[in-house]
Amino acid sequence: MNYPELYQEIGRGTGSRRVHAWVIDVLTEIADGRRHLRAVRHPLGFICLPIDRSGEDGICVHLWAADRPAVTPVTSGMHSHSWDLLSQVLYGEVRNEIIEVTESAVEPTHRVHEVHSRGDLDEIRPTPRLVRARLGAVERHSAGASYTLSAGSFHTSEVPDGAEAVTVALGRTAPGAHDLSLGPLHGRVERSRRVRCDAAETARAARGIAERVAAHA
Repeated sequence: MNYPELYQEIGRGTGSRRVHAWVIDVLTEIADGRRHLRAVRHPLGFICLPIDRSGEDGICVHLWAADRPAVTPVTSGMHSHSWDLLSQVLYGEVRNEIIEVTESAVEPTHRVHEVHSRGDLDEIRPTPRLVRARLGAVERHSAGASYTLSAGSFHTSEVPDGAEAVTVALGRTAPGAHDLSLGPLHGRVERSRRVRCDAAETARAARGIAERVAAHA
């Protein structure tokens, strides 16, 4: 399936089995070496398989493994995307905390940072924006559920410690939007590097995810 077909299937919010079957087929191709890409260890703690990142619309499969190492983001885990997200949980549970942000130069809690990516390097640059951030809604999405996050919506996405989850993530670039992070007030430039897995690690990850998805389809 291509992006429009996946968007239609996931957008129904019914836990489409067609999406499960597509993911298993694509991951099997990766595991067998018939589709060439490298998994990426994301700074926020999950493994990303970038299935299609060739245009303004992107398709990824994300895995939060049970044995994932603890991560400490260089600014914070509170961030917003430059793209609109539509995602389906294939198994496990994903917890999104929606962060309410208001501009405030008086007793701010955070400074807004822009994330500029060059290859595998993210440079996180402070902006003049000072804000107050507070927890808003908490959303829990279990296997079969779909959810959206609009570009510019600050949030955190987590999986319970020791648990696993797999999602398909569709992203559509929003013109004029930037990847943002809520960071400390001092406003230093920080850098974070995404680690690419080698071919063998990617194949193991793809096969393991395919097996998990098949077991919960």
